[in-house]
Amino acid sequence: MISRVFTVVFLACVLAVPAAAQQTVFLVRHAERADSSPGTSPTMAADPDLSEAGRARAEHLAEALKDAKITAIFATEFKRTQQTAAPLAKAIGVTVKIVTSKNDASLIADLKAAKGNVLVVGHSNTVPEVIKRLGVTTAVAIGDDDFDNLFIVSTGTRPSLVRLHYR
Repeated sequence: MISRVFTVVFLACVLAVPAAAQQTVFLVRHAERADSSPGTSPTMAADPDLSEAGRARAEHLAEALKDAKITAIFATEFKRTQQTAAPLAKAIGVTVKIVTSKNDASLIADLKAAKGNVLVVGHSNTVPEVIKRLGVTTAVAIGDDDFDNLFIVSTGTRPSLVRLHYR
C-alpha cells in the first residue's frame, strides 16, 4: 500500500513539473487608430491615439481577459498599444512594461522570464513574429483592417496556438 501511495505521489510530482512550466501568452494587435477608418488608407500619423472604436475595443479586451490571471502586460513604445493595454492594466493592477517594437529578442526573453500568464500588445507585423519566436509553427497573418484577433499561445515542450476574435 505504501509503495502505491509513493508511486502515485511520485507520478503526480513528475507530471506537475511540465504543467507548472507551461505559460499562457495572450497576444493582440493594438485597437483601431484615430487616424484611420475602416476601408480607407490611414493618414499614418507617427504615433496616433486610439479612435473611439479603438477605446471601446480596449475596454472589451479588458473585460475578456480580466479573469485570465495575467501577471504582466507588455506593450510597445507607441500610444496605441499602451492605450489598448491600459484598461486591463488598470482593472487588474498591473503596470504595463514598455518594450521596443524593434527588438523581438528582448521581448521573448522578458516573456520567458515572466511568471504566470502575460499579455502582449503589438502590431500587425510584430505579433506574428512573436508568435513564431514562441515556437508556434503555424503561420499567422494579420490584415490591415484586422483588430479583433486574440491569439493564445500555450508554451511548453510543444507550443500551441488558439486564434479567437473579440469585439
